[in-house]
Amino acid sequence: MATLNEKKTCSERMENFRRFVWNPETRLFMGRSLINWVWISLYYLAFYVVMTGLFALSIYCLMRTVNPYEPDYQDQLKSPGVTLRPDVYGDRGLRIYYNVSDNKTWEGLVTILRTFLEAYTPAAQHLNINCTSDTYFFQENFDGPNKTKLSCKFTSDMLQNCSGIADPTFGFPEGKPCFIIKMNRIIKFLPGNGTAPRVDCTYVGDESRPLEVDYYPVNGTFNLHYFPYYGKKAQPSYSNPLVAVKFLNITRNVEVKIVCKIIGAGITFDNVHDPYEGKVEFKLKIED
Repeated sequence: MATLNEKKTCSERMENFRRFVWNPETRLFMGRSLINWVWISLYYLAFYVVMTGLFALSIYCLMRTVNPYEPDYQDQLKSPGVTLRPDVYGDRGLRIYYNVSDNKTWEGLVTILRTFLEAYTPAAQHLNINCTSDTYFFQENFDGPNKTKLSCKFTSDMLQNCSGIADPTFGFPEGKPCFIIKMNRIIKFLPGNGTAPRVDCTYVGDESRPLEVDYYPVNGTFNLHYFPYYGKKAQPSYSNPLVAVKFLNITRNVEVKIVCKIIGAGITFDNVHDPYEGKVEFKLKIED
């Protein structure tokens, strides 16, 4: 019993470990012969080669089935979201307040519009083509540069009095500000069912109350030749069409709530879960 419970010294433990690593009597390395180690190494080598091959094959099959121009899975939106420029958010949504006599209150809003429209200068649109038809621009082939699809030009001068060209302040110091409405992109979405969708702005909750507005382009429409959109890879130079809204009779020193809806077949704006689907609401207050 004493022999069984006898503790080994450190040197004895080291000697035992050395003999485990290499036993000169049995010529075993860590308890196995050389041929055993060769077979084990070959087994794991073959195992990992097969696993790597299966992984590479699965990735190859996946990439062969993926359409590089259109996502396999997309949000099932009824209609596109709508955004506003200038986009100044308060605690509860979009809120644009400014004082016509204090340029510091509206200079930032003007800068937002100028910056946004830089992508719509003729120079920025040089890769796009002039489109004149009022119908959908379907494209089966990749006729654009570098095997892309063509995109129609939309330049800021199409916004006329709200282009920032003749009036670089966009009407803000006059109390007749311009706002820009943009419809978000949905791949292969065809708005309007053959009729150009248009923007319609009214007071929230009081559509009978007159709201004097000028729309640019004429009638506030999104021309159909900007649709369908084929995706960023297929149309890298595509620019969203815009509609500018110039408010002419906003009552001073009173906060008003305005909604701008996109009117057209296939476009809805009554989704209670998404307040920006098919429309955009904002608060506006112009002070003296």
